[in-house]
Amino acid sequence: MPEPLIQITDLHKKFDRHNVLSGVNLKINRGESIVVIGQSGCGKSVLLKHLVKLLEPDSGTVVFDGQDISELQGRKLINLRRRYGMLFQSAALFDSLTVAENVGLGLKEERSHSRAEIEAIVNEKLSMVGLSEARDKYPDELSGGMRKRVGLARAIAGDPEVLLYDEPTTGLDPITADMINDLIVELNTGLNVTSVAVTHDMTSAYKIADRIVMLYGGKVEYDGTPEEIKSTSNEIVRQFISGSAVGPIRVG
Repeated sequence: MPEPLIQITDLHKKFDRHNVLSGVNLKINRGESIVVIGQSGCGKSVLLKHLVKLLEPDSGTVVFDGQDISELQGRKLINLRRRYGMLFQSAALFDSLTVAENVGLGLKEERSHSRAEIEAIVNEKLSMVGLSEARDKYPDELSGGMRKRVGLARAIAGDPEVLLYDEPTTGLDPITADMINDLIVELNTGLNVTSVAVTHDMTSAYKIADRIVMLYGGKVEYDGTPEEIKSTSNEIVRQFISGSAVGPIRVG
C-alpha cells in the first residue's frame, strides 16, 4: 500500500488552558478529497494551519510526502508551502488590485516567472474558473461567488499538489454554493490534486468528499465515505449531520 501524502499522528494543540486538538490521527492519500466537519471551535481551521506549519503542535507530528514538517525551516519551509494552494473563507482578495493582479500576485512575488508567463498563467486559471471577462475588474465589483472563484484561481495559479479550502461555501446562496462545489470537484479531478476542506455545509461535504472526517472533543470522532456517514449509528455524528439540537452534543 502506498504511503499517504499527509500523515497526522497524535496531534495536540492548546491555547491557554483550552485543548483544541487532543490527539488527532489522520491519513490523507494522494489524490483524495477529504472534508473535515465539526462544531465551531472544534479545531478544523487549526488543523489546516498545522498542515502548512502556520501553527506548530504542542506534541505530535505532521508528515508531508515522507518529511516531518517540524524539521523544515527557511527555504525548505517556503518550498513546502508552495506545494499548497489555499482558498480562504472570505476569499481574502486585495481590494486595490484587479482580479488579474490578485491571481498573479503569488507568482509575481516568487520572481521566477516573466511578466508574459504570469499573464499567460493568469489567463489560463481565470478561464478554468469561468472568469476570463472579469480580469480587469476590482473585488468590490464582484459578487460573493465571483470572489470565491477568483480566490480559487489564485489558489491554483502555482499548480499546487494540495488545495486547502476553509469554509468554501460560507455566505453563498444555495445555487452559487452548488456552482462552487462543482468547480471544486472539477479542479480536483482535472488537476489531479489532493483536497482538504473544512466546512459546516453538509450538502457541500457530501458532494465534494471522498471521505468525511468529523472532529469532536479534539479527536477524530468519525472517518468514512459520504454514504457511510449518512447511515452511521454514531449518535454524535448523526446529531451533527442532521442539525438537531437534541443529542449528546451540547452547545454553549
